[in-house]
Amino acid sequence: MSKVIDFQTDPSQYRHWRVEYDGPVARLYMDVDEKGGLFDGYELKLNSYDLGVDIELADVVQRMRFEHPEVKVVVMQSAKDKVFCAGANIRMLGGASHAHKVNFCKFTNETRNTFEAAEADSGQKYIAAVKGACAGGGYELALACNHIMLTNDSASSVALPEVPLLAVLPGTGGLTRVTDKRKVRRDRADVFCSIEEGVKGQRAKDWRLVDEVIANSRFDETVAVRAREFAAQSSKADGLVGIALTPLSRTFADDGSVAYSLVDVALDRDGRRATITLSGPDTDVPADMDAFQAQGAEAYMLRLARELDDAILHLRLNERELGLVAFCTQGDPEALIAHEKLLLDNADHWLANEVLKYWKRVLKRVDMTSRSLVALIEHGSCFAGVLAELLWSVDRSYMMMEEFEGDNRHMAAVTLSDSNFGTYPMGNDLTRLQTRFLGEPNHVEKLKSSVGTPLEAEAAEELGLVTYAYDDIDWEDEVRLFMEERASFSPDAMTGMEANLRFAGPETMETRIFGRLTAWQNWIFQRPNAVGAEGALQRYGSGQRGEYNMERV
Repeated sequence: MSKVIDFQTDPSQYRHWRVEYDGPVARLYMDVDEKGGLFDGYELKLNSYDLGVDIELADVVQRMRFEHPEVKVVVMQSAKDKVFCAGANIRMLGGASHAHKVNFCKFTNETRNTFEAAEADSGQKYIAAVKGACAGGGYELALACNHIMLTNDSASSVALPEVPLLAVLPGTGGLTRVTDKRKVRRDRADVFCSIEEGVKGQRAKDWRLVDEVIANSRFDETVAVRAREFAAQSSKADGLVGIALTPLSRTFADDGSVAYSLVDVALDRDGRRATITLSGPDTDVPADMDAFQAQGAEAYMLRLARELDDAILHLRLNERELGLVAFCTQGDPEALIAHEKLLLDNADHWLANEVLKYWKRVLKRVDMTSRSLVALIEHGSCFAGVLAELLWSVDRSYMMMEEFEGDNRHMAAVTLSDSNFGTYPMGNDLTRLQTRFLGEPNHVEKLKSSVGTPLEAEAAEELGLVTYAYDDIDWEDEVRLFMEERASFSPDAMTGMEANLRFAGPETMETRIFGRLTAWQNWIFQRPNAVGAEGALQRYGSGQRGEYNMERV
């Protein structure tokens, strides 16, 4: 699977989903094109999905937020008879590289998290209207919805059959949402995850696997009634008008580098690293939110978020041997703070809220990227406000100290804003500063007195906001040595170490999901019991069960 995967799409290109809008209620139909797989060698039968299907779903969910803010309830349902969704396509998983499987699972779960949080973040409640078989990743789609409705007939059930059928886990959030979100009793969850046929009817409701079970004859009517009821109960304003998410400005160079309007991704294949440079504002601050909305997708704060999001996904899936990502910024930190302040001061405006929540998701995407991450705070940089968050997403940060010969850019500085103290929480529900100073909670309070003050190297290092600060004599050598050393380490060891260190503090459903994905699913996907020549993934559909090494590890 070496083709370049593009995460940019739009409704005119959808092959697997369609949406019908009716005021505050949207109907989202899963109608997977069997012949529309992202790669050759498999058909997407029974509404099964691959990464291409999920790229479209992620686009639907994003456009629901920005282009259709009038929507208060989204009904997710199947357009096919007798099947809701059969989950991730088994043939695709059997033929995919290990790295693709894991990155696919990570992206699908980030997408589920996005619509799972849509009610709290955006006032959009998702209902799963389940008719027919709803198995594996299909049930995980339903689990991420806020409300699950199941028709009561002989063909409709919910199931997580990965363990008995495939020798892998319902690892894209399934296990965790069953126990942590649905609060299914452990012994019942053990039964549920061990049977191929799933659970139907009233038992599914009694076990908390669904919220409602409705007779087939009344199902469609009841779903429509429930959607209207939820919409009526919503506190979201009526009559909101969205903006168009126009295509990104993006060009690819012959060497693989990528240039957007505000983001540049430079590749050093010999050094196995990429450098992402984010630019400060190239426009004046809009006068108010009406002016911001008039700019639409070209508004600086939204454009920068979209471009960084795409850059991260591109590197994850298409540049897997570049193990180190360096973040740089260049621009006016005061201007960046001013652009962010417009949103913070108008956080009750629907569009300001959506842009801030989008930045929260993009920064989480950075946190969850299995690459060594470093920030280089150079002269001329604008690590301020939301971009300062990158300094505490990365594994290390290096800052220029004092003047550099021949460099007339403004001095390197870090500028905190109010947003750094709660606007962009991590998956552990703490801010990045709270996570960084887990053993010094009072220090976070102390940092609030520095809001708005450009902190040059000596002050930033003393306050613990950067790892190292170096002058003109040492800068180049120290940064080079770090990068060379990092590139020499085992990528597997780095992934394990970084994923452990980035998420200090309390466990949440989100950290548990990604922890299981990073460790358990990553390991299981490499075991011969699943992917070997006689493993369950390879033998699925052949009539032969997998042959297992029965040693417990």
